[in-house]
Amino acid sequence: MRSHFLSLVLAAALALPLGTALAQGTNVAFGGLKADTRLPVEVTAENLTVNQADGSAVFAGDVLVTQGEMRMQAGEIRVEYDATGKGIARLFASGGVIVVNATDAAEAAQAVYTIASGEVVMTGGVLLTQGQAAIKGDRLVINLQTGTGRMEGGVTTTFTPGGN
Repeated sequence: MRSHFLSLVLAAALALPLGTALAQGTNVAFGGLKADTRLPVEVTAENLTVNQADGSAVFAGDVLVTQGEMRMQAGEIRVEYDATGKGIARLFASGGVIVVNATDAAEAAQAVYTIASGEVVMTGGVLLTQGQAAIKGDRLVINLQTGTGRMEGGVTTTFTPGGN
């Protein structure tokens, strides 16, 4: 029985793409979450509040951010403008954040998207789905420019052998 169990574990580990086994931190390929971060960012929402004093704006209610094929949805997104006040530096999303592009989707409690670097940091019950595979963790850092990322903190994965 033990030999059979070890064979199953070994087979499962070999069936996984490199880096998606149970671990505290794991690197993950995000080909589906790769995006052209030079494209315009469009934000739609039910409400907008602008604060000229600190150079921020808050979009609330069914917020949708699009940039090329990348989509980010959240209950609220606070926009931080760059030093010129003309471009967006960061987006701070909260309230059921979902990031989708091609075949990959990630959801979390909150996320910070730094436009210039193309980095999205998602925290709070992160779930990433890639086709039939799912990876859970506490923190997901995605580089949209390279299509790579790292899941950290209590990482677990679910996959279909031979399906990935």
